Amino acid sequence: METTIEKPYVIGLDMGGTNSVFGIVDQRGTIKAQTAIKTTAYPDFKDYVKASVEALQPALDLVGGISQIRGMGVGAPNANFYTGSIENAANLVWQGVVPVAELFEEALGVPVRVTNDANAAAMGEMTYGVARGMKNFIMITLGTGVGSGIVIDGKVVYGSDGFAGELGHFVIDHTPAGRKCGCGRSGCLETYCSATGVARTVREILENSTEPSLLRELKAEEITSYDAFLAAEKGDRLALEVFDRTGKILGTACADFTTFSTPEAFVFFGGLTKAGEYLMKPLREAFEANVLRNFKGQTKLLVSALNGSEAAVLGASALGWE
Repeated sequence: METTIEKPYVIGLDMGGTNSVFGIVDQRGTIKAQTAIKTTAYPDFKDYVKASVEALQPALDLVGGISQIRGMGVGAPNANFYTGSIENAANLVWQGVVPVAELFEEALGVPVRVTNDANAAAMGEMTYGVARGMKNFIMITLGTGVGSGIVIDGKVVYGSDGFAGELGHFVIDHTPAGRKCGCGRSGCLETYCSATGVARTVREILENSTEPSLLRELKAEEITSYDAFLAAEKGDRLALEVFDRTGKILGTACADFTTFSTPEAFVFFGGLTKAGEYLMKPLREAFEANVLRNFKGQTKLLVSALNGSEAAVLGASALGWE
């Protein structure tokens, strides 16, 4: 017998370093109402919670009030699912340990769950996106860094401390030439396959070759991965080589990741996926060339179909149903 969910909505909060975006979401993944506040405007977290509740009020009124809300999910940097806290986030205005779930539960009177942004993206994909119905998949987020959310047997992997799933810091270059990473180590996947990694690759190739390129017309230090995409669209050979290298590195890394959880799919999400086949073709080829023989032809390599601007809110909201 199917149980019906009496309360038809959840709240999703995408807590970013600059802005916090709230959405009220139904079971189909439709955002019924949305609102936002400036994260940086509230150096005291209690003031932030108060401002959040005030900003949410008109949105709640649209759906019949807090009595219609089953729960709230929060996606945030350095968020620990086990403790319900954000712990020492470098890019947030609050220092140390912030008891997010506890303070929002007190203020709203509904259950609150928190997780980091890549895990939230995986939850969103599993609840509303291309991974709907999948029990084993790996979400790879390609933005300023490379994040990951690992789902095994239908559950996000949090590990012993709540922070498992840092595939962006898998070292792919152990040589002295490995790129320095913000984590303090060298050669991490993130330094090659994030949007910033792509820009680094462009600058390296421009420095070390004389190949003509549209990208030479730009200031080297200001080049972005989007500039590389625009050049690739015009058939620029150097830009095409950049995406070819990036796709090969990412595809080879994913072939390695397959050995520990044999996912049904990898789902790629984030700004860099806008490069489309320039990235995905070499990625697929490198994956199939390097994956263990037993696993060949078993794994889908998919691009998220969730709307970029809504995906973070949807991902966070998926926690609210739990």
